[in-house]
Amino acid sequence: MKVKLALADGTILKGTGIGASGEIGGEVVFNTGMTGYGEILTDPSYCGQIVTLTYPLIGNYGVAKNHLESKKPFLRGLIIKELCEQPNNWSAEFNLDKYLKDNNVMGIQGIDTRALTKKLRSYGTMSGIISSLEQQDKDLLAKAQAWQGTNYVEEVTPQESYVIPGSGYRLVVMDFGAKANILRSLQSFGCHLIVVPAKTTAEEIMALQPDGIFLSNGPGDPQDVPYAVETVKRLLGKKPIFGICLGHQLIGLALGGVTYKLKFGHRGSNHPVKDLITGRVYITSQNHGYALSVESLKNTDAVVTHLNLNDNTVEGIRHKYLPVFSVQYHPEAAPGPVDSLYLFQQFMDILGADKKGGLKYA
Repeated sequence: MKVKLALADGTILKGTGIGASGEIGGEVVFNTGMTGYGEILTDPSYCGQIVTLTYPLIGNYGVAKNHLESKKPFLRGLIIKELCEQPNNWSAEFNLDKYLKDNNVMGIQGIDTRALTKKLRSYGTMSGIISSLEQQDKDLLAKAQAWQGTNYVEEVTPQESYVIPGSGYRLVVMDFGAKANILRSLQSFGCHLIVVPAKTTAEEIMALQPDGIFLSNGPGDPQDVPYAVETVKRLLGKKPIFGICLGHQLIGLALGGVTYKLKFGHRGSNHPVKDLITGRVYITSQNHGYALSVESLKNTDAVVTHLNLNDNTVEGIRHKYLPVFSVQYHPEAAPGPVDSLYLFQQFMDILGADKKGGLKYA
């Protein structure tokens, strides 16, 4: 099946289709991870995006259910150099092409992903269309240039609250598109999780009598969810709060900071981040297209705790005196080592101190 990829800058690339057929639009981005395509496919933070994988051979270890971060893929499309049609791994349950077809996800192979990635690094991420439909190139380009994203948090957040029982601390998880491994990480500490939709109010959350509040990752521009920023503002000073990725950005906005769109984002499993408190450098897994402005945080109650060593963007903050902290990267993703799991332990320690009355709220 012949398929075309049209980009908003006027580029048209031709390849062979994988997965579903038809036509789909999205923001074309790239991920530099050498493994983890199953997790990438099902990470809700990729909602609305067409993901280019820079590693040349994809699908060689198949797809297994325990690799997946949600019940279905949320990305719009997949761009790869070459598909491995016969995976060889003890954990493989089905091949990648079948998984894409079964979940109605379009993909294209035979693309020079190195050249495409260099283009995105130079000009920034851009809208694009993958299509297997017969049409003139000018019509396809017009669609790519006209494509616009929407508020993706509403697409990935659960419609109703649900509970994951535990015998430990009682946490309310605001789910803006939470990865399964974040919930598993909190479960590993015995936490009793009450997972709530993104539009749950501060009053509704406090009525659940939590020991603490967790703000999850999620897709898109944090400024598209002002209701969530308002909720976080109302929760500050009520209970300990920990945020990851989008949750981190929402805390920054609630404290008076400003977010901006990165040129091509951070997506991969090898981003160096320095903990400014300890001086230690961590190799982290990341997936975001926006960041908090360092300058905007200077006159707020936020203290920058982590920096990205590639571009000096903000990777972590904490409140000056409240038990509130967050990181931009994904400590649960573990791109090999599990070094960053200390952040979950840090949250547990804060919850414990608060339960004993050891924390003061201004």
